[in-house]
Amino acid sequence: MFALSSKLRPSCLRDLSFKPFTLNSQASSYQANRQNRSFATTAASGNSIVFVDGVRTPFLQSGTDYKDMLSYELQKHAVLSLLRKLQLNAAEIDYLVVGTVIQEAKTANVAREVALTAGLPLSIPAHTCTQACISANQAITQAAAFINAGMIKTAIAGGVEFLSDVPIRVSRKMRKLLLDANKAKGVSQYLSLLARIRLNYLNLEVSLPAIAEFTTNETMGHSGDRLAASFRVSRKEQDEYAFRSHSHAEKAQKAGLLDDIAPITLSKKRIDKDNGIRVSNLEKMSKLKPAFVKPHGTVTAANASFLTDGASACLITTEAQAKKLGLKPKAYIRKAVFTAQDPADQLLLGPAYSTPKVLNEAKLSLGDIDVFEIHEAFAGQVLANLKALDCEWFCKEYLKRSEKVGQIPMEKVNAWGGSLSIGHPFGATGTRLLTMAANRLIKQDGRYGLIAACAAGGLGHGMIIERYPN
Repeated sequence: MFALSSKLRPSCLRDLSFKPFTLNSQASSYQANRQNRSFATTAASGNSIVFVDGVRTPFLQSGTDYKDMLSYELQKHAVLSLLRKLQLNAAEIDYLVVGTVIQEAKTANVAREVALTAGLPLSIPAHTCTQACISANQAITQAAAFINAGMIKTAIAGGVEFLSDVPIRVSRKMRKLLLDANKAKGVSQYLSLLARIRLNYLNLEVSLPAIAEFTTNETMGHSGDRLAASFRVSRKEQDEYAFRSHSHAEKAQKAGLLDDIAPITLSKKRIDKDNGIRVSNLEKMSKLKPAFVKPHGTVTAANASFLTDGASACLITTEAQAKKLGLKPKAYIRKAVFTAQDPADQLLLGPAYSTPKVLNEAKLSLGDIDVFEIHEAFAGQVLANLKALDCEWFCKEYLKRSEKVGQIPMEKVNAWGGSLSIGHPFGATGTRLLTMAANRLIKQDGRYGLIAACAAGGLGHGMIIERYPN
């Protein structure tokens, strides 16, 4: 149980309602709520950082159609698709930065391999960054920082994750023995080393992420269960939220709103949709057994995100440079923050910490935000963060605020689905969140969007974007 759980006040434990979602009424409700709010932009110098557009491959469950590919191939497809969509010459790109979590040793700097194999000019520098599930968020922020510092003018940022094929290592004892054998001189010395092999040396280490936190040895699923229990998020609430995510994603998919997807053809098969969106029913979901804390846990396969392959890319530049290139941005990037908490206690509470921090940096309140895109690692994690923000005691005790942050209207949260349904390629999700937030602002005539995510290690990210004026 979380250290904070025994102190939670009843006011922190409100029920969350899940109202039916319809695309038409959603847009009209935003219009009604905005009333006569001014859309005047604060950008005047032309040097504001802008998000031009983003694309992604279809997000597919690991072990399906992408299984014979390599990570750099997926990322290359995303980068080239972005250039084609924007009709932009690759020579206009000054930098490429890619986020990823599970790295293949032979292509450790996957960003550079993408640049080389995609035919980008050899003079374009490229680097790879990693920050668990917010790796693409970090890539975007680094690109914006480079531009803001005057180092570059235009960058492609994105991320990739390929979990259909991950590095598998022999045990550390076996690795040390093999390294010693590689230096052995003579047959007798070599045979002497081989004679030291024991059966347990042959144990394999599969490099899947978040099997356990390195510092606590606790799986993220267990942390998700504890977080849900701490904020009294019931199994029913979690299943309802997961059902909501899949339902919203399916409706958005059918309505053509997930148009950031860049179709890919493999073995003459055209892939143009995410394949993890599956609307089940609550009765079936309620019968699934707990996946981590058995037999009384509440996190199941139905209300947790699944292992996903996918890549994403977006163009970050200045407003002045976008105009020079003849591009129409979708949004200004106003503020971005990163937070960190104790992973032993508050591993998945990143959004609860990053949301008020980024709002404060932008001098905005919850009521100013029209669109929220919150990463969905687990249904219970999203709901717990929402409850934390609306809990006066939590906000005073942990966020050191004089009052609670407030209640986020559910109709503004992940209205086109989220990681539970669309999928979560760890290194790529951040770009999907940014692109979807910008697209929703345009579709729903909103002004400000807020992106929030948690990540392994107790990390969090928050970003404020503002829709580019028509």
